[in-house]
Amino acid sequence: MTAGGAATPASIDAVYQDQILDHYRHPHGKGALPHPDATATVRNPFCGEEVTVSVMVDRSGAETRVRDIQFVGDGCSLSQASASMMTDLVRGRTVAEIAALADRFTALLRGDPDAARDDRLGPLRAFAAMSRVPARIPCALLAWEGLGKAIGG
Repeated sequence: MTAGGAATPASIDAVYQDQILDHYRHPHGKGALPHPDATATVRNPFCGEEVTVSVMVDRSGAETRVRDIQFVGDGCSLSQASASMMTDLVRGRTVAEIAALADRFTALLRGDPDAARDDRLGPLRAFAAMSRVPARIPCALLAWEGLGKAIGG
């Protein structure tokens, strides 16, 4: 914080880092669904991380919705926190809404300043600083890639 109480970029980065670490240490949606409708496993060949995303879908309405979602896997704090946040954000959403969120998250990771202010991304905005470390972007997108494969996106 500055003397006037305004947040500095360093203090904002620290808050975001804390959010990522909290989701890494206390992940949401981690575990296996007992009877998923679809499952996809993806692997980052550069670091060996692997994530399996399982979903239960609701096809009773006009659009397919993710009724429930869980993930299992091991990896760095970025991949695991992203997966945790993803499960919170996509549960109950349509496939089209999820695709839009994934596109927006990808834009955020690539440094789009509008995406960094997009409230629809919720806690994923903590990843805004990732644009400064492009080699780690695949870690943050790993679970999203698995979700896309699981729901056919």
